[in-house]
Amino acid sequence: MTPNNPPTSPSLIATAPRLHQTRQQEEIGSSGRGEICGQPSAVMMESQPLQEPTATAPAAGEETAGAPPAVVPGKEFTRTCKGLVVLLIGGYVLLQLLPSSLNYLAIIPSKTIPYVWTVFTAGYIEQVLPGAIGSSLGLLFCGKDIEPVWGRKEFLKFIILVNSICGILAFCFAIGLYYVTGKESFLVTPLSGFHGCLAGFLVALKQLLPNLELPMCFFWKIKAKWMPFFVVCFSSIMAFIVPDSINFLPTLVSGMYVSWLYLRYFQRNPLTGLRGDPSDDFSFPSLFPAAMRPVTDPVANLFDRMLCARSRPSEVALPVSDPTKASRRRERGERVLEERLAGDHAADTEAPARGHGTAED
Repeated sequence: MTPNNPPTSPSLIATAPRLHQTRQQEEIGSSGRGEICGQPSAVMMESQPLQEPTATAPAAGEETAGAPPAVVPGKEFTRTCKGLVVLLIGGYVLLQLLPSSLNYLAIIPSKTIPYVWTVFTAGYIEQVLPGAIGSSLGLLFCGKDIEPVWGRKEFLKFIILVNSICGILAFCFAIGLYYVTGKESFLVTPLSGFHGCLAGFLVALKQLLPNLELPMCFFWKIKAKWMPFFVVCFSSIMAFIVPDSINFLPTLVSGMYVSWLYLRYFQRNPLTGLRGDPSDDFSFPSLFPAAMRPVTDPVANLFDRMLCARSRPSEVALPVSDPTKASRRRERGERVLEERLAGDHAADTEAPARGHGTAED
C-alpha cells in the first residue's frame, strides 16, 4: 500500500508570504524579543497598517489570511459601556442623596493625603448633571467603536489606567498651582469627573479610525484624527474665559497624553500582535498640525530616547518606506518558508514510507 501524501500544491506556496509573516508574529509575541518600543525587529516583515473603514474591499476569492481585520465603526452599545454608564449615573445620584460623600470620593488636595483612594475613585464621580449625561453619552458612543477591537479586558484596563494616572496628576497639578499662585481655592476645590478618560478615547479613535467623522454641532463634523488637538485648544481657551474651568484642563491634557503614551509604546496591539504602534500616523507630531513640526519633533525624539533607551542597535527596525527593500524582504521570507515547507513535506513523506517498509518485513 502506498502512502497517501499529495505533493505540495501551488496554492500552498502561494500563501507562503502570509504564512511566514503570521508565524513570525506568533514567535515574536511569545518571546518578546522582536519588539523594540512598539516596532518589529529586523527579521520581521513590514507590519500591516491598521485598515481604514474606507479601505477597498478585497476582490472575490482573494485570500486575506495573515492580514489584520479591518477596523469598522461599531453599531451597538456594548454591555460593558452600559454598565459603566450605570456607575457614572449612580455616582451622581449618590452625591445628591449624600453630599458629604464627595469628601471621600473626589480629590480634595488638602485632604488627599489621608484619603489616598480618592485619586482612583474621582474619575467615576460626576458632580453635575450635564457632566454625568455628557460623560455617559461619550462613553457609549466611543466605547461602541473601541471595545469590539480591543476586547472587554483591554478596554477596562485602559479606563482604570487612564483614570488612575489622571487622578494622580490632577492632585500634583493642584498642589503646584497653589504654591505658584498662593490661592487656597486650589486646595479645597473638589476634582472629579470622567473627562480625562473621554480625552483618552479620542486618542484611541485617532489611532483606530482616524477618518471617522465625529459630530460637533448640528451641521459641523470633525475627523477623529484632529479631535484631540481641537479639545486641547478649546479647553485652553475656555480656561481663560471661565476661570473655574481651569480645574478641568489638567485632567483633559493628562488623559490625552497618558493614553497616547500607553497606546504608542506599551499596549499589545490586537490587530498586529505587536507592542505599541510605531506608525508615523500615530506619532507625537501627528497630534498637532504640520506647521508645529519644529516644536513637536524634538518632543517626539525625547519620548523615543526615554522609552527606547534599552533597545540594542541590532534590533532597530528596518525602514519599510523603501519599496525595493520591502520587496527584497518579502522575497527572502518567501524563500525561507518554501525551504521549510519542502523540508516538512519530505519528512512527512519519509515517515510513512519507513513505517510501510517495516510492516512488510
